Amino acid sequence: MTNTTQETETTPRPLWVCLIPIIVLIVGLVINARLFHDNASYGGNQLALLMAAMVAGAIGHFVFHMDFKETQGRAIRSIILAMEGVIILLIVGALISLWIISGVVPAMVYYGIQMIGPSVFLLVACLVCSIVSISIGSSWSTMGTVGVALIGIGQALGFPLPLVAGAIISGAYFGDKMSPLSDTTNLAPGVVGSELFIHIRNMFYTTIPAITLSLIAFGVIGLFYKPGEMDAAETGTIQAVIAAEFNLSPWLLLVPASVIVLAARRVPPIPALVIGGLLGAGCALVTQRQLLGDGSASSVYMTLITTAYDGFTIETGNEAVDDLLSRGGMMSMANTVLLILMAMLFGGVMEATGMLQRIAQALLGRVRGVGSLIGATVGTCVMFNIIAAEQYLAIVIPGRMYRDAFDKQGLDPRNLSRALEDGGTVTSVLVPWNTCGAFAAGVLGVSAYAYAPFCFFNWLSPIISIFMAGFGVAITRKLDEAAEPSAA
Repeated sequence: MTNTTQETETTPRPLWVCLIPIIVLIVGLVINARLFHDNASYGGNQLALLMAAMVAGAIGHFVFHMDFKETQGRAIRSIILAMEGVIILLIVGALISLWIISGVVPAMVYYGIQMIGPSVFLLVACLVCSIVSISIGSSWSTMGTVGVALIGIGQALGFPLPLVAGAIISGAYFGDKMSPLSDTTNLAPGVVGSELFIHIRNMFYTTIPAITLSLIAFGVIGLFYKPGEMDAAETGTIQAVIAAEFNLSPWLLLVPASVIVLAARRVPPIPALVIGGLLGAGCALVTQRQLLGDGSASSVYMTLITTAYDGFTIETGNEAVDDLLSRGGMMSMANTVLLILMAMLFGGVMEATGMLQRIAQALLGRVRGVGSLIGATVGTCVMFNIIAAEQYLAIVIPGRMYRDAFDKQGLDPRNLSRALEDGGTVTSVLVPWNTCGAFAAGVLGVSAYAYAPFCFFNWLSPIISIFMAGFGVAITRKLDEAAEPSAA
């Protein structure tokens, strides 16, 4: 690194200057939300993030005298963090369409309608996603497999899709947060020097109340809410149309089960999902030949490739079924990929210019005690999810930043790792331009602006964490590391 670069990195960053790109972004997002509503992420938010990144880069160059190429290079390198997620997103798009044409998703919807009544559907959806996510340690894989089927079942039963998505996401993130197989659950204690299973046990104090209240909420809503205008006759019609168009069999459910087993056996998500897609294509060849063109080898191949890339479409004459099953494909994720890339560019420029760190330091400067320290940690994680748009950055950077502060307060590292998960892991999906929020919206087909109010677990986790810290509950002192958390 040159001396000039070193000097620019030590140049004071006035807080008000560092907030200018944030203000530009917020103004752009608000205008887009008012004008485009749920379609704000179909172009408007991408350009708002790009403009805010350009403003941040200009401030870095003209105000902080940073070399633009250096800033650009560091920002582009930050985008690499999102590349695995982008690849997974594209694969999931292909997997969804292949699972539809193979009859896997139609079978899950068909049998799900038979097994799950409307009054308990939301509760069951949250519980199923919790169990699957704990088993495989991935909220993304959970949403991209069983989540897709549950969205279909909820739509067939007449529930508003944002409400169904909220139940799916709440369960998926509870399982992700509490699973020893989860990358974030391993990352948080690793960053701060805690131990994995101590970290998981310590999260029970904030996580169990959050999921309990969420399940109660979904259960109550299911009991008293009348989903749409659907009745038994209409859901029966949907089942009849699906059965007429697809050759259904319970054996098709082995395809998603195989992906869950692969993930549980620690097979990385990319090969596990690719195998799932290939199994779907194989099932289509065996069970759904009527959907694969004229039956010739070239026609079958072209149909499968086109479906994986452009998505599956069907015209049954039943609008509900057509809307339910015409989806998927790599190209359906293109808009989400652009949103992720622009968000990572903005976060990368903010970090490269030192403005992100300056904003975080301002928060740290207001810490006065244990309660405010944990509250500031949770708040900083949320801020990084909004500005840096990446879940891992929202865990790693605050973890490094607050580690010494927790040590000076005499707090065991498990307190910090729990706060990182309460603030960083679960709130990422609530931000439309965050990699997690963009993924969930792309896979479930519901805007993050629409589903966010119904992600009860994701809101309750940070709120309960801050509330308990404020009253000194479940705080473990470093001098008594063997003791269970108690009042400070």
